[in-house]
Amino acid sequence: MKPIFVTRSSMPPFEEYIDAIRGLWESRWLTNAGSINEELTINLKGYLGAENFLLFSNGHMALELCIQALGLKGEAITTPFTFVSTTQAIVRNGLTPVFCDIDSTRFTIDPDKIEPLITENTSSIVAVHVYGIPCDTDAIEKIAAKYGLKVIYDAAHSFGVSYHKKSIAQYGDISTFSFHATKVFHTAEGGGAAFKDKHLYDRLRHLRDFGLCPGGLDADEIGANAKLSEFHSAMGLCNLRYISKEILKRKVISEHYDKRFKTFKGLQLFPDISGVKRNYAYYPVVFFDEFGKTRDEIIESLKKHDISARKYFYPLTNEFSCYKNVFCSAETPIARDIANRVLCLPLYADMTEDEIDVVCNIILKS
Repeated sequence: MKPIFVTRSSMPPFEEYIDAIRGLWESRWLTNAGSINEELTINLKGYLGAENFLLFSNGHMALELCIQALGLKGEAITTPFTFVSTTQAIVRNGLTPVFCDIDSTRFTIDPDKIEPLITENTSSIVAVHVYGIPCDTDAIEKIAAKYGLKVIYDAAHSFGVSYHKKSIAQYGDISTFSFHATKVFHTAEGGGAAFKDKHLYDRLRHLRDFGLCPGGLDADEIGANAKLSEFHSAMGLCNLRYISKEILKRKVISEHYDKRFKTFKGLQLFPDISGVKRNYAYYPVVFFDEFGKTRDEIIESLKKHDISARKYFYPLTNEFSCYKNVFCSAETPIARDIANRVLCLPLYADMTEDEIDVVCNIILKS
């Protein structure tokens, strides 16, 4: 049997992509916000229902430069149950991450634990919509309004998700997205930011181009090279045409997993949260003692059959070498427990029913 990978990139028809980039051989305008980049920006702004939208070279640079653009200082309350990019973006901006525990159902930052962590140095809440599960946005933004804090959502997993009939891109001051090759929607490498304050548009464009002044002879800010090329933008334009079909394929796969797993005790599956329209980006399973096998035992069983699964997210970012014993923070026991038990199973749009059954059979019979 051929290997089953934890993910596999969706791709548009080859000739369609070639047609999209054909004009570049005449124009030679390959980067620096060319016409394809601008077209994709407009299309994504519409698809996401964003008031303002800008593309970046990757999701990390989108988040890092958005934090910089807001001029945040002091402390940012955030979650350790995330990819390291979230924490790195905070620290690289000179802020102190204050790690807050997570909700055991959503796996997202627990609003009930945020308020005790707020100090006179707190400037923001940087929350993460984990696995495409929306944070409790109402509670978070109520706290932010009470204390005058900015809210940034790392929505790397949440392209196409809506919550209470509202696009996930419309929550908070800023929502940032990853368009990495493994995501539901991708540009091979890339990212984006949706934001409410129109004045941030010029500032973010400025920061993603080294902070250079017009004419390029001076830089009045320390920016970065975070532009998205025309080739990447063309991949995005093509993939966006198929996004509804791709999400539907993922839905079918997720529902098949659900059917196989739902009657077994000791397994916590994707939560059923009222008002969420999913994108089926990931299929996380939390293995509790009652199931009879640990997460790590399951991984080893899958490996023997050349099947990849991912401990996503393990370890917690507040346990990474570069942060441990550096930043003081509250204990996050729920996040630690979930990190030790969770496993993301293979999920990609062209995964077959037979492949799903192979994965399930190994887990349930190993």
